[in-house]
Amino acid sequence: MKRIYHKYKYHYQSNLTLAIPVVISQLGHTLVHTADSIIVGHFAGTIPLAAVSLVNSMFIVALVIGMGISYGLTPLIAQESGKNNNRECGKLLVNSLLINAIFGILLFILIYYGSLLFIHRMDQDPKVVEQAIPYLGLLGFSIVPLMIFMTFKQFAEGLGFTKQAMMISLWGNLINVCLGLIFVKGMFGIAPMGVNGVGWSTLIDRTIMAIVMCIYVLRSKYFKVYLQSFTHKSIDKIRSLKILRIGTPVALQYTFEVSAFSASAILIGTIGAVEQAAHLVAINLAAITYMMASGISAAATIKTGNNFGREDFLNLRLSAISSYHIVLIFMAIAALLFAGLNEYLPWIYTSDEEVINIAAQLLIIAAFFQLFDGTQIVGLGILRGIGDVNIPTLITFVAYWVIGIPAGYYLGIIMGWGANGIWYGLTLGLLVSAGLLFTRFHYFSKKLVRQAHI
Repeated sequence: MKRIYHKYKYHYQSNLTLAIPVVISQLGHTLVHTADSIIVGHFAGTIPLAAVSLVNSMFIVALVIGMGISYGLTPLIAQESGKNNNRECGKLLVNSLLINAIFGILLFILIYYGSLLFIHRMDQDPKVVEQAIPYLGLLGFSIVPLMIFMTFKQFAEGLGFTKQAMMISLWGNLINVCLGLIFVKGMFGIAPMGVNGVGWSTLIDRTIMAIVMCIYVLRSKYFKVYLQSFTHKSIDKIRSLKILRIGTPVALQYTFEVSAFSASAILIGTIGAVEQAAHLVAINLAAITYMMASGISAAATIKTGNNFGREDFLNLRLSAISSYHIVLIFMAIAALLFAGLNEYLPWIYTSDEEVINIAAQLLIIAAFFQLFDGTQIVGLGILRGIGDVNIPTLITFVAYWVIGIPAGYYLGIIMGWGANGIWYGLTLGLLVSAGLLFTRFHYFSKKLVRQAHI
């Protein structure tokens, strides 16, 4: 162990320095929905909590599509930065801003008006649907300012500036919690809004975050050298397509995984509102560790992109393997917490005994798949830094939609294992994804190292 530590010591320190602010920043996206769930669960009840679960299961698909598209900028910025090609970074930023703004509007239209066509046909509790629809509109519109925020965040992080987005996310979450409590409970003369209250708090929070992040990047002295080419004249088809060639497969990767969990929420919703609320509790807790692992993955993308741009393939491999080590340790700790506190963590969200009992069972399954979840998300990040996105996209599709969801449907619905069976299927999908992505990385990185020595 000591020998391994010394071999990777530099990369552990370098990756953690970059990753920790990204982890906290990424966590902020999940904590918005976690805070919404906690506030609604304690101050509104089980039916509103189930409504939040239903909406979040649909909105999360739009969220990860948007995040995936925005991630197309990061490896390109990291690679160009590795080549000291500063003007190209500004040109990529303005193209990314246009793409993300358009996608933000399209995603709002898709998630809101598209969902209205199907929400009444999903065999959900009518009371849940009634409260879900207006909340869906508010949450759906928040994707627009979020995409603006993500544009400038990914640009700054691609250049190694990760702490600023972290601080903005932390303050944004504090604003979201405060406004959520005020709006849901009805304080300071404001009438209680119920579920809609957390919709308004999220929309306001994300709008403020977008404005502050934009001002930071455009006004900071650190980015002036990159922003000389940040002008509408730099918008062109070639760079936009370059961003989309990475962003679109990344969006699909996230979509295949997260939509599988969203589909599981809908499947569980056909069993009952209590089971759906329990699923929300467990998936919210699992999403916290997932988003933190995705922060480690984002840092791995940046480091891999820098090394790839410099054609330093040996350090590329060492840095990537150190990221695997870091995420495995982190997710192992998360697994122990889920297993040891499975009967206590659900109390954070609700006092409903039925919901807590089912959620406690699901957290044991979540503890089991933590290592697979962390390994697969870091594998995707490393391969993204190299520019390898198409085969990993196929892997995620097969893992979740050819294996995971069918297995979950069979075990949960056909075999009658309920929510547990559906989660067993998802665990199988994560295992397959993690194994195949690591195999892909091992093959690809070994090949690059061998070519460098020829």
